[in-house]
Amino acid sequence: MADDVRGGGPTGVDADFDVLILGAGSGGYACALRAAQLGLSVALVERDQLGGTCLHVGCIPTKALLHAAEIADSAQEADQFGVRASFDGVDMPGVHRYKDAVVGRLFKGLTGLVSSRGVTVVEGSGRLSGSREVTVATPDGESRVLRGRHVVLATGSTPRTLPGLEIDGERIVSSEHALRLDHVPAKAIVLGGGVIGCEFASVWRSFGAEVTIVEALPRLVAGEDSDSSKQLERAFRKRGIKALTNTRFSSAKASDDGVHVTLEGGDTLEADVLLVAVGRGPVTEGLGFTEQGITVDRGFVPTDQMCRTNVDGVYAVGDIVPGLQLAHRGFAQGILVAEHIAGLEPQPIDEAGIPRVTYCRPEVASVGLDEARAREVHGDAVETLTYDLGGNGKSQILKTQGSVKLVRVVDGPVLGVHLVGDRVGELIGEAQLIYGWEAHADDVAPLVHAHPTQNEALGEAHLALAGKPLHAHS
Repeated sequence: MADDVRGGGPTGVDADFDVLILGAGSGGYACALRAAQLGLSVALVERDQLGGTCLHVGCIPTKALLHAAEIADSAQEADQFGVRASFDGVDMPGVHRYKDAVVGRLFKGLTGLVSSRGVTVVEGSGRLSGSREVTVATPDGESRVLRGRHVVLATGSTPRTLPGLEIDGERIVSSEHALRLDHVPAKAIVLGGGVIGCEFASVWRSFGAEVTIVEALPRLVAGEDSDSSKQLERAFRKRGIKALTNTRFSSAKASDDGVHVTLEGGDTLEADVLLVAVGRGPVTEGLGFTEQGITVDRGFVPTDQMCRTNVDGVYAVGDIVPGLQLAHRGFAQGILVAEHIAGLEPQPIDEAGIPRVTYCRPEVASVGLDEARAREVHGDAVETLTYDLGGNGKSQILKTQGSVKLVRVVDGPVLGVHLVGDRVGELIGEAQLIYGWEAHADDVAPLVHAHPTQNEALGEAHLALAGKPLHAHS
């Protein structure tokens, strides 16, 4: 069983570990589990709870809210399917009980798994006090010094805000506060049209709120292919979600009965709540990184393809490493680091090959290069094909609209797959295989897809790209 280190004298020094990990989110705990599996001694330092942002205030609870929102939509739209149902509103305490139960079950399972692997879990706030040393302030007021042959920094991220915009947790909230709201706001403003902003806008609209998104960039989910953004914006308009793109925020003032938002140019908006969803910042300040000679750039820790920092024996994984802030990226990096430390030869992670999903309604999913990036790399040798989900039987059954867009080098491999539609996040696994396989359209076209499934849309798109369109126009 794992040791749970809570005590120790003020100057106590623990025995050396093979791997000493600071942070037990997706990257940290994945590294711990894989390292222990490979026979290494592991200490895992965490100031809060195992699972980090993803499990407790990120991926899992937000997706539970999104599923509750899907149920709300199903009730409100039941007559379209010949089912008599009524929608009497949303019981937010009930939603939270459901959400928290999901998180609780996963947390219990993760805790048991870490314990069964013999990982030493150290509860408290850790700080890098040497290149291979972490000093932990434990909850009982003591301190403990841990040393490792290798140190892995996995301290995660926290919600960002803008200069002069103070989050009060009631009228002006972060995503973490939004997860705990005990009511559905009648009117909500979402500052930021990225993944987090679009997901909460989608939830609140399904729950009955009037929602306006304010986004400084020209389009929503700007990290996705421009065609995906256009389809999402069109779908949001149909749902009654207002998106103000190319619109900059100026100021916000909270009062007892709401929040008053001023935009650059002088236009104003009023709402019950303002969600600040302008991204997440790395948690690295005050943790001793720069004091130990580790390069930190605007809060982030640059690494090489093996997740090594500039200091020998020190690695970094997850949201503190520049790039996509995704739990599954950190998870993969944690495994990579454990295997590298153990002397294996893991393959570097292809950042473009990491799948990306925005779980709003409709969902947006992608892997590989978007059209603009592909043209930057390959110029006029790039071609695209878009297959409309209108030709997919299961999508018609679900009453969803969207598309599959393929990006490839002419007569070459598929460089990117971009999906829009309800539940398309479930298709991204096959899309990732196609991209990672460097498959040509002729490689995918012969594959038999079950009917009727949305997966067929991927098959049909590749049939069309191979010059053999069936349920699509040539």
